[in-house]
Amino acid sequence: MQRQSANKRPRANPLTNPKVVPYVFVAPFVIYFLLVYLYPTIATIMMSFQRIDGPTQVEFIGFKNYERLFSRNYVQALQTTARYAFWDVVVLTSVPLLVAVLLHSKLVMFASFFKSLFFIPALTSIIVAGIVFRLAFGTLPTAPVNRLMTLLGQEPRDWLMYAGTGNLVLIVLTLWRWMGVNIIYYLSGIQAISPELYEAAEIDGAGAVSKFFHVTLPGIRPVLIYVITITVLGGFSMFTESVALWQQNNPGGVGRTIVGYMYLMGFYKSNMGMASAVGLTLLVLVLGVNLIQLTLMGFFRKER
Repeated sequence: MQRQSANKRPRANPLTNPKVVPYVFVAPFVIYFLLVYLYPTIATIMMSFQRIDGPTQVEFIGFKNYERLFSRNYVQALQTTARYAFWDVVVLTSVPLLVAVLLHSKLVMFASFFKSLFFIPALTSIIVAGIVFRLAFGTLPTAPVNRLMTLLGQEPRDWLMYAGTGNLVLIVLTLWRWMGVNIIYYLSGIQAISPELYEAAEIDGAGAVSKFFHVTLPGIRPVLIYVITITVLGGFSMFTESVALWQQNNPGGVGRTIVGYMYLMGFYKSNMGMASAVGLTLLVLVLGVNLIQLTLMGFFRKER
């Protein structure tokens, strides 16, 4: 009996098997990806070819949703989104970069204080920020911005009633909210650059501008690509800021973006098929713009 018990081997725990453990750790991500990303994407593609009048009234209609897609409201939302995304990328990549360079230099005192000050808006609720900006850029002559315009000798304006000025308010709101985050990104890249490169550039007689273009920009290239990529994505997917500024008072759809139009079609007009088609066109548009941007910045170029 003792020999038999001695010959018995304990059963191996599959969770301690080196071949099984990696799959156990990867399983939560795979399950999350399948349920949250892959399944909704496949369902959206299928819904874009259907007319959905209710949970049980589903009819396959082919490409009719895409044929009806390019209406006046859709084109206007697309123009608003493209205009906003363009200026969003221009402003949110250039201004934070210049501020980060100044904060990293020895020209600014209390740099840590200013870093915290710029980052605080990112912690603020976007709904609260939108309400504050809507009141600041109000239509009344007593609104803070209109009062400032009056002091400067200018006429008060209805900022949120026209596409040009409304887009300006959106850009200001976005810059105020996300500039601190991009400054942190840029500072992390600038601080990773070896000080010896700046010293060598100074020995060669390079000035501040020359060091910026020949040392700083090449050194933060990966960070710059990342910031531009997420800014493009944020520009085309902007929705909350527009809702917070205009709410239900959106004259002529001047502040309606592609995501806002998709929300309008899906939840207000109960046309989930059309909303799915809008979402897929937005997906293709964002992928195309990001691929072009990454190609132009040499992301796919092999380093020699």
